[in-house]
Amino acid sequence: MTIFAKIIRGEIPCYKIAENEKFFAFLDVYPLVEGHTLVIPKIEVDKFFDIPDDYLSEILLFAKPIAKAIEKAFDCNRCGMSVVGLEVPHAHIHLVPINYADDLNFTRPKLKVSLEDLKAAEQKILEYL
Repeated sequence: MTIFAKIIRGEIPCYKIAENEKFFAFLDVYPLVEGHTLVIPKIEVDKFFDIPDDYLSEILLFAKPIAKAIEKAFDCNRCGMSVVGLEVPHAHIHLVPINYADDLNFTRPKLKVSLEDLKAAEQKILEYL
């Protein structure tokens, strides 16, 4: 069982942004920038393109209002999206407020954020959902 499955089950706390019967979105606790959000399917699938077709098409529709909320909540040019999937073997999308392409550079050091910072970022996004 992955850390993401434990988050979905409520075994590990998170800063939840949205949830429905198929998907779950929450803040990355090791973000590239403030507001970095992860969107995951509730089924455990390692590789993104191994997600069943109905999930694959619906995950973007689930992520769309979250991305729009991120764009409103943070000073950014747009909400960037990336599928990397190397750190946790559970398919996921990164939604990241960006101003430059390099803002999606996953080789950069992650931010060290406090629980208060995460709660504030969560509230900013939820304001616009």
